[in-house]
Amino acid sequence: MSSSIHPTAIIEDGAKIGENVSIGAYAYVGADVTLGNNCIIQHHATVEGYVIMGEGNEVFPYALIGGKTHDLKYKGGRPGLKIGNNNVFREYVTVHPATNDGDFTVIGNHNNLLAYTHVAHDCILGDHIVMSGQSALAGHVPVGDYANIAWGNGVHQFCRIGEYAMIAACSRTIKDVPPYMIAEGSPSEVRAVNKVGLERRGVSAEDMGIINKLFKIIYREGLNRSQAIEKIKNDSELYASPRAQVLVEFYETSQRGVA
Repeated sequence: MSSSIHPTAIIEDGAKIGENVSIGAYAYVGADVTLGNNCIIQHHATVEGYVIMGEGNEVFPYALIGGKTHDLKYKGGRPGLKIGNNNVFREYVTVHPATNDGDFTVIGNHNNLLAYTHVAHDCILGDHIVMSGQSALAGHVPVGDYANIAWGNGVHQFCRIGEYAMIAACSRTIKDVPPYMIAEGSPSEVRAVNKVGLERRGVSAEDMGIINKLFKIIYREGLNRSQAIEKIKNDSELYASPRAQVLVEFYETSQRGVA
């Protein structure tokens, strides 16, 4: 099926446009852009720089996908941005490519970035992530699958957001947020298990029980982090769970410390 391109849209020579792509009035697509099948670039949206976009993505008006990194260490070359399938970038969203030649910022699949959100250079986003309005990820932030970053968040560079984690609105995140947990505050601290988010994603009652037990060991028994991890590892039945192993690995590989 042929694509639909408004006569006022600007498509630079060299851009690769898939099938059944819709590009609206006054949109701009740069020369180094690849758009997969069934993408929608709405009016006044911009996709520029070295961007490889998969299928079924939608870019709303006034969003900037690509462009140039804010990082002052940028020295030229061809850093890029790779985007998977079926993502939504709402109004005024900005997503930047990596800083160094040959590196990529990566957005996975089925993510929903709401109005005014920002994803900086060298971030790595998984799948099924929601970023609510006016939230921002600084550079080099990896975000796990099914994470939820609520309104007005600021996440410091090099922090990690674990899978199924949630950061409550208006928080300031300066340390890693572990999988399965809710963090809140300025600076953000772990407050509880992300019970609603986990149940919505079909996590079993058995796994919920394991995650609750992990939370109590780490955050409610008065142990320091090393003692808590040791206790989890010494409980062979508990540590046999993949949920426990994911959480322990997250703590043991943290560079910034865990909230």
